[in-house]
Amino acid sequence: MSTEQRESLDPKIAPYVVALNEEGITTFESCQGGEGHCAPEPFIHFKGDQSEGQRALAFAMFKRWPISELQRVWSVIDGEPTGPVWRLTLVGPRL
Repeated sequence: MSTEQRESLDPKIAPYVVALNEEGITTFESCQGGEGHCAPEPFIHFKGDQSEGQRALAFAMFKRWPISELQRVWSVIDGEPTGPVWRLTLVGPRL
């Protein structure tokens, strides 16, 4: 991850995104959540096959991150399901 990419991350979610990338998990979207953000809870979207979600969850649990959900999501864009991608949701107040 480049310095420019790191600087563009929301500050509260940045350490989590950087750690996942350093672990070899390809993230592509994140938000620290809360007022004025795109989601109420912090989340990280990442790519990968069926096992990648379990790998990311195991890493996050080992690091004792405040995880609330692991989901496989398909977005609907222009009436077409797109995905799936993984979403790791964290508990906001503990960030």
